[in-house]
Amino acid sequence: MAKNQSFGKAKKQKEDEFYTQLEDVSFELKHYKNHFKGKTVFCNCDDPTWSAFWKYFHLQFDELGLKKLISTHYDKEEPTYKMEYCGGDDNNTEAGTKTPLEGNGDFRNAECIELLKEADIVVTNPPFSLFREYLTQLIEYEKDFLIIGNQNAITYKEVFTWLQNNKVWLGYKSGDMAFKVPDYYEPRATRYWQDETGQKWRSMGNICWFTNLDIQKRHEKIILWKNYSAEEFPKYDNYDAINIDKVADIPKDFYSPMGVPITFIDKYNPEQFEILNANEYRTNENVPVKSHGLIKDKDGSINGKPKYARILIRRKDI
Repeated sequence: MAKNQSFGKAKKQKEDEFYTQLEDVSFELKHYKNHFKGKTVFCNCDDPTWSAFWKYFHLQFDELGLKKLISTHYDKEEPTYKMEYCGGDDNNTEAGTKTPLEGNGDFRNAECIELLKEADIVVTNPPFSLFREYLTQLIEYEKDFLIIGNQNAITYKEVFTWLQNNKVWLGYKSGDMAFKVPDYYEPRATRYWQDETGQKWRSMGNICWFTNLDIQKRHEKIILWKNYSAEEFPKYDNYDAINIDKVADIPKDFYSPMGVPITFIDKYNPEQFEILNANEYRTNENVPVKSHGLIKDKDGSINGKPKYARILIRRKDI
């Protein structure tokens, strides 16, 4: 393929093809085993010939006590297929019933939505550029899920609202994760590399798992040890709240609104804290109401100096 064609194809597809490694899937899924007995799992963004999600659930089918495993393959332009497995030969990841689809396997297609309705739990790595739309569909159809996404999605107004209302939370692993990428991807940063086999890779440092499956981590409280002082924790210029630069520095003796980094979501326990809508705590009516309910940009300044994005929280375990 000519170089300009490679760039064109990558741009057109928005570089959404990031293939998850089996070890990353295994590391996360080990915390959720009690959720899968008797359930139908749907991997609706996964070609079963290479998908780590398909391999994991196929190899662990009997161990997890699954009822059924479904995977749909996506092709941008051509009709494609689905694979279904109901047990019998777990170690042969090619075992299963292959059935043609009328469409191209897009998760938004009617036939894929019918499969979604059949499923109990959806587990996959959806296209990052369609993450908002993808998660909206799962919420709409009231499905249990465990999916990979970019941490920046926390700041989407829909996602932040779901986090605030305890419809979505973060799983165990977050931070750096390496993905296999197609050959036509053109490296544009140091996080791209090619291994000795010629396989191209992309490392991303802001990846996390989004889920609505209950896990032990969600009930672990942050250990608070610092005492509040007005000097160390100043108030915002435009919000009735103090600023916290590090989650570890949340004071143990302060019970009013606090602005914390968005990384707080990774440690959020709804029994210990509540997430507030920052719009309701503005002290300057010239500050615009923000759809996401976060403290952002210059409006979250202290003595005129802007701060990074903050989530407004308050203690509940008084």
